[in-house]
Amino acid sequence: MAKISNRFWFMLHGWVSLPIWLLFCFICLTGTIAVLSHEITWLTNPASRALNPNDLPEKPVSELMTIVEKAYPSAAVTGAMTLEPYLVNVVMFSDVDKPYAMAYVNQYTGEIQQINEGMTFVGFIRSLHAWLLFPWQSSYSLGYYLVCSMALFMLASLITGLIVYKRFWRSFFAPKLRLNQGKKTLLADLHKLSGVWSIWFIAIMAVTGLWYLTQAIFWHADIDIEPHAPLVGVEQLPYVHENEGKLAPSVSFAQALTLAQTRFPDFQPSYVMQPEHNRDMYHLSGSGDHIFYDQYSYNLSINPWTGEVARATSPETMTGMQTLMHIADPLHYGTLGGIWTKIIWFIFGLILSGMSITGFMMWGLRNLRAFKNTSAQNTATEVLEEGC
Repeated sequence: MAKISNRFWFMLHGWVSLPIWLLFCFICLTGTIAVLSHEITWLTNPASRALNPNDLPEKPVSELMTIVEKAYPSAAVTGAMTLEPYLVNVVMFSDVDKPYAMAYVNQYTGEIQQINEGMTFVGFIRSLHAWLLFPWQSSYSLGYYLVCSMALFMLASLITGLIVYKRFWRSFFAPKLRLNQGKKTLLADLHKLSGVWSIWFIAIMAVTGLWYLTQAIFWHADIDIEPHAPLVGVEQLPYVHENEGKLAPSVSFAQALTLAQTRFPDFQPSYVMQPEHNRDMYHLSGSGDHIFYDQYSYNLSINPWTGEVARATSPETMTGMQTLMHIADPLHYGTLGGIWTKIIWFIFGLILSGMSITGFMMWGLRNLRAFKNTSAQNTATEVLEEGC
């Protein structure tokens, strides 16, 4: 009975792991590259590097946006992003000949080092990993569902693999890798050893993937995890005479940034947006001193006419669902500890990709041998029948 049960789990482990090995391996590889996408950008694009040979202080985001406005007087600056300290800041704007453009501005020297009007490498590789570049239909993407559903197979593979591999913990203390006993034995040892040492990583990927799947369902059902930003009340808008044209906000973006940092002293802006219309607000997202939260864990909406902080959220005020949303990315992409955790995630991402390959090779060798045995038996049967 025990042998039958073990065979059942072994077969189940194979079926949940191997039929989708190609897609799973592709998702793992693109995710592994995405972990170091900022560093790859730094290596391959000199214009993305925030060099600071004179040890200058970092300029505020508001000043960088002003620099772009002066360089392109007819442009409408819509927002800005801050990335890694060694990468330039990105100022988004539109102009008469540029429907959407990104200015790479060195936050130390104030120099505009490049204007990018297309998709960046970071945006491409993360989109390829997250939804396979499938189009979005309103609030959902088939590709996003497809990628997130891999978490179910990953979790099932982890559970069944641990059941099949008896006393797996021995591999922590006495790892076994037999190099001289044939290809099948070597592949099996590599697969088991990689799996045991990657238990924690597979569990993190599976759990965060399940959260992304849950989040996708919420988006599709129009269920908001975070409330929509409020609009400026009509009564708060200044009166504009028909001959006066459009008025500038009473509160500048620099003042809004100061208000945000007054509200949250450890606030570091990561993504900021200018008002799109008279009733819109300044939207500022950033990070703080919380290691497990992403770079958008602080969110503020500031009234551009009155300076009122209409909405402010932080890790201390989040609901349980909001907390899950803001800790998933650092755990999934390994950004919680900077470059060192990224390197660890990158290494184990390669190991996980390799596991899908070794698993498929084992499956292929086993089925090829079974096919040869079946063919040999059929040939022998035919020879006997002809002899009779």
